[in-house]
Amino acid sequence: MGRFDGLLLASDFDDTLYGLDLRIPERNLEAIRYFIREGGRFTVATGRAHRTFAPYAPLVPMNAPAVLSNGAAIYDFQREEVLEQTLLPLSAPQDLARIMEDWPSLSLEVYHGEDIYVCNPNEITYAHLKKVGCGYTARPIPEMPVPWVKAILHQEQEVLLPVQTRLLEEFGDRYEAIFSNPRYLELTRKGSNKGGMIARLAQLLGIAPGCVYCVGDNQNDIPMLARSAIPFAPANCAQEVKDWGARILCHCNDGVIGDIVEILDGMYG
Repeated sequence: MGRFDGLLLASDFDDTLYGLDLRIPERNLEAIRYFIREGGRFTVATGRAHRTFAPYAPLVPMNAPAVLSNGAAIYDFQREEVLEQTLLPLSAPQDLARIMEDWPSLSLEVYHGEDIYVCNPNEITYAHLKKVGCGYTARPIPEMPVPWVKAILHQEQEVLLPVQTRLLEEFGDRYEAIFSNPRYLELTRKGSNKGGMIARLAQLLGIAPGCVYCVGDNQNDIPMLARSAIPFAPANCAQEVKDWGARILCHCNDGVIGDIVEILDGMYG
């Protein structure tokens, strides 16, 4: 019997587990290995899709399926199998075309299976795709194949805030529209977010809701933090996460998972 038997620890990837310096701190890796040795289940819950996270998955010692695409999928990297997946409604191309007519500076990035399609790319889009290391196909929205797993609108936050308001007011019964970065507004199917999928994963693993711990840095992590027995965030987290009431730990570059495992070690030792 290990001290962390029956616990699930889920971490956001970018700017949480994976530092701003584009590496996983060794302190995080050591803490995760210890957590797993003592019976805990560790996973990542990321906005990245399978294609954009798969190259990084071997770097993370996960022993539980991952939550991908901002809560639109659960993927088991040990078995290379999709366990759960939701899709945007088939009206998404028409809905987002209307939005982009009213905000012509927006860029749209969509995920269809393993393929990425982009309409009206801007510098934010180019930087994002360079960061995740993936190619894409540029196409007008009507020529993009459907269905889509998720979509991302790129622009500065002051532009995206009224876009988010409009999406939720006009199409709030169809979409989750939430920031994963101040310049990325992500859309998944209504009800598909990190919180819901972490709850589903815990159910699949037979883990009690009170034994789930989560850490994340941005607005899209708040639904997951709301499911956490103690909601954790790195010091570099967005102001929205601080205002929401997460417990703030060290900067992601300094190994925030190490802080969490030390706290859990004191609780369950």
